[in-house]
Amino acid sequence: METNTQTKRVLKGGEFLIKETSFANIRTKDELSEEQKMFGQTAEDFISSRVAPNIQRIDKQDPELVIQILKESAELGLLGAAVPEEFGGMGVDLITDTVINEEIGKGHAWAAAFAAHTGIGTLPILYFGTEEQKQKYLPGLAAGDIKAAYCLTEPGSGSDALGARTKAVLTEDGKYYVLNGQKMWITNGGFADIFTVFAKIDGEKFTAFIVDAKSEGISLGSEEEKLGIKGSSTRQVFFNNVKVPVENVLGVIGKGHKIAFNVLNIGRYKLGVLCLGGSKKACSTAINYANERIQFNVPISSFGAIKHKLAEMAVKIYAAESATYRIAGSIDEMIQNLAAKGTDKVQAKLIAAEEYSIECAILKVFGSEVLDYVVDEAVQVFGGTGFSEEYPVARAYRDSRINRIFEGTNEINRLLSVSMLVKKAMRGELDLITPAMAVQKELMSVPDFGGDSSDDFFAAEKKALKNAKKAILMTAGAAVQKFMQDLEKQQEIIMNISDMLIELYASESILLRTEKLLNTLGEEACALQIDMTRTYISDSLERINLSGKHAITAFNDGDTLRIMLMGLKRFTKYEAFDTIAARRRVADKLIEENKYCF
Repeated sequence: METNTQTKRVLKGGEFLIKETSFANIRTKDELSEEQKMFGQTAEDFISSRVAPNIQRIDKQDPELVIQILKESAELGLLGAAVPEEFGGMGVDLITDTVINEEIGKGHAWAAAFAAHTGIGTLPILYFGTEEQKQKYLPGLAAGDIKAAYCLTEPGSGSDALGARTKAVLTEDGKYYVLNGQKMWITNGGFADIFTVFAKIDGEKFTAFIVDAKSEGISLGSEEEKLGIKGSSTRQVFFNNVKVPVENVLGVIGKGHKIAFNVLNIGRYKLGVLCLGGSKKACSTAINYANERIQFNVPISSFGAIKHKLAEMAVKIYAAESATYRIAGSIDEMIQNLAAKGTDKVQAKLIAAEEYSIECAILKVFGSEVLDYVVDEAVQVFGGTGFSEEYPVARAYRDSRINRIFEGTNEINRLLSVSMLVKKAMRGELDLITPAMAVQKELMSVPDFGGDSSDDFFAAEKKALKNAKKAILMTAGAAVQKFMQDLEKQQEIIMNISDMLIELYASESILLRTEKLLNTLGEEACALQIDMTRTYISDSLERINLSGKHAITAFNDGDTLRIMLMGLKRFTKYEAFDTIAARRRVADKLIEENKYCF
């Protein structure tokens, strides 16, 4: 599944804001290999045959069933798909792993157990373990013989991971570290065989340890009574003088934050992927019900208000999928390029995920909020029955809510996306100053009111997004100039800028994907994708304008405010587009197919 990348120019992390890219340089879901499709079909069949029929039992806290199904997924190669072959896994590339996890995302609480095991449970050892640690643990993790959990959060430290109070002290003989402390919200905590535990050696050096869950001194709290994902085991873990062999230190002493933060980059990416799968399932469920529910002697799917809901679900899902596989392609290209230069593939994946940490944060926020939108509207389509636990959308609604909190809250990820962008610029990795200064100069010039004479099919959309980048550079640049080092204290403004970034990335991703389809299939074959693209961009530019207005008004007044608001209006213009008719056409196709079909 190697890809020839010699002719491709893939943007670096964050460069989407300041550079243009061609549809030829992105990956899309529409161009999977047959092998990748087979992996996806295997995962889809597994969720349909083993997870879905048992979801009630899983939700009633049947840990033995969860473990059994995890083991069965391992026998199909799903649990160890991303683990290298030399450690008992399948060694699939990131695109294939994405296809698998998208289908796993339809598995409700069981998906949480799967994701915690394969992600934050396994990856710390894969990326940072010694060769001995990898040989000892990875084959069992891939086979499902060892179950894993990740112990980072404490009662007093969540997003502030470095505020952890769990301590580790070296014994006099130098053979063990003794751990004391408390961890909470530990997914798979009730049945995990090993924990990755973060503690401060001597109360100072933040370090990770591989801890045997059966070690003396470990005790578990009772299962948490959660709003959603009820079938996933979530417990507190207490460490009372737990002796951990020194050879179980993971990574470098005092560098535990590198493990925590780097693993979270992939975790955020994968969470966005899981949300994509859940969104598709909930959308299809809503379409099924809308076709079956009769009111006033016709299916409710024939009503315009319902068509709008179904179409908007599809538009958002199509955008999320476009962004997901674009990011997957960027990371995968970098992995392949690094590997071609001799970098170990595991380390290449870690480096690539860090390079695209901004995009991973964006996808986590966007994917989880698309899922929340879809499940909320699905409940609305079901009406009163949607509020009943007898129907599937109630579970989907409850299970969705945690995703905006998992892997760093969406607020933290919004703040991070802008912070990481600014830091890249300060390190000289991104030249934001030159384009920002060009935008300031353009603000003082006479606007170009002429039409675009280009015969490019998407000329209007490309011009609109090029201008949207200027709107963001104008807003962010002015904020940096105003607040300098104190910008991080202006969280509301940063959140507005982040929302603009997220909308830009989603809009550009959907445009590039559809342009690629248009170039391959022709206008008639992808007419509905064109409708979805123009609908999303039309609405997105309005959202970018509103976020920009909130930010600009917060720190400007007088003539400066007037000029910047005029610039914002200029940079978020887009020709009028009949989104109602477009949504109707999209909805009619969904209703005809009786599922999400794009």
